[in-house]
Amino acid sequence: MIVRKSPREIEKIAAAGALVAETIAHVGSLIAPGTTTDELDAAADSYIRERGGIPTSEGYRGYPKAICISPNEIVVHGIPGPYPVSEGDVITIDVGVTLDAYIADSAYTFAVGEIDADAQRLLDVAQDALEAGIAEARVGNRVGDISHAVQTVVEAAGFSIVRSLVGHGVGRHYHEDPHIPNFGEPGRGPRLAEGMTIAIEPMITAGSSEVVVAPDGWTISTADGSLSAHFEHTVAVLEDGPRVLTPRVGLVRT
Repeated sequence: MIVRKSPREIEKIAAAGALVAETIAHVGSLIAPGTTTDELDAAADSYIRERGGIPTSEGYRGYPKAICISPNEIVVHGIPGPYPVSEGDVITIDVGVTLDAYIADSAYTFAVGEIDADAQRLLDVAQDALEAGIAEARVGNRVGDISHAVQTVVEAAGFSIVRSLVGHGVGRHYHEDPHIPNFGEPGRGPRLAEGMTIAIEPMITAGSSEVVVAPDGWTISTADGSLSAHFEHTVAVLEDGPRVLTPRVGLVRT
């Protein structure tokens, strides 16, 4: 069932989204060679709670940490731990926050210091794909229009889409209907209506689209060890166009 949100509820989600964006920026400012992902997670946990929020991921279906941190070939759901960040890494920070009973979700892949040109292009294309998907989140369009826009940008650049992972509705719950795939045909799928709130999240790789799940049951990595990138925004579908509810704070691209 797709739940449409009232204007009041959308403002609640936007407040959670503002804290998500601030948390991503805060954690991003701490990423440096030698810092462990566990230290970054602890910083995120404190930052969220000090501002009245709850890390939505913590305890969700047994997930053990406050946020997801996914280096390099890890696409999503990386569990923070002793991994030390290194120069040239790409690190995805994926944050969900519950604030006043409403939830927002966003992700950003950071470059650590200087990264090679191919890695930078992967990050740029993933962000271009997110922007293309958001542009299609309009009343009267269908989910497939978002999916097709993302797919077109990614595949035109020669990269792959992880097809087994999708975006989703969000707001009252962490994962709601509808699913938002990153591939598909335009004009297909549920129709977008005023008040829908959705997480659009291209997850792309430099190599194969195939992924593997680690024994921990959470960490999902590229099967061929290729680099991955993941960018995500929570977006409200409104009569006057899409509204990003997790706008970036202090980052080069929004």
